Amino acid sequence: MNKKQRINNMIRVKEVTVIGADGEQLGTFPTHEALAMAQENDLDLVEVAPHANPPVCRIMDYGKFKYKQSKRAHEAKKNQRVIHVKEVKFRPNTDQHDFNFKIKHAQRFLEAGDKAKIIIFFKGREIVHRDHGQKLLERVAQTLEDVADIEQSSKQEGRTLTMIMVPKKKKEVPVKKEDAAES
Repeated sequence: MNKKQRINNMIRVKEVTVIGADGEQLGTFPTHEALAMAQENDLDLVEVAPHANPPVCRIMDYGKFKYKQSKRAHEAKKNQRVIHVKEVKFRPNTDQHDFNFKIKHAQRFLEAGDKAKIIIFFKGREIVHRDHGQKLLERVAQTLEDVADIEQSSKQEGRTLTMIMVPKKKKEVPVKKEDAAES
């Protein structure tokens, strides 16, 4: 339902199709009668399908409906998981200690559930030796193969060579029926 929803006296058509509070279709009534039926039960007449002919209105507690709708939206927002892409930059002549240090960062990112974008940046004439960068990417992939899968293999973009890795999906162990009964 949209924000421009009409309720009670805001409905300005001659007749409407009415759905009761229990979800039962009551039929087509003049708007003033439908409004009286809603007010009898201390409820609101809410237009749910304004483009139908005649428009469809529902008898409901509008305040309670809006409250439940906001709660559902809040729950959906709370349960969503945002995946970030974290970058780890290397140079083609990165030494072993720096390599290990940066691999630990990439591993931490992947274990946290984020993607890792591995970047090899070439400066000056290093671009001539793309094969060094390719070997480094292969070494990174081999080192992280137990925690990550390659989403996008190596790709040349100007002076950079990039690869995107995603965390491996955890395999769920099926629960036996006897184990579930004991819990």
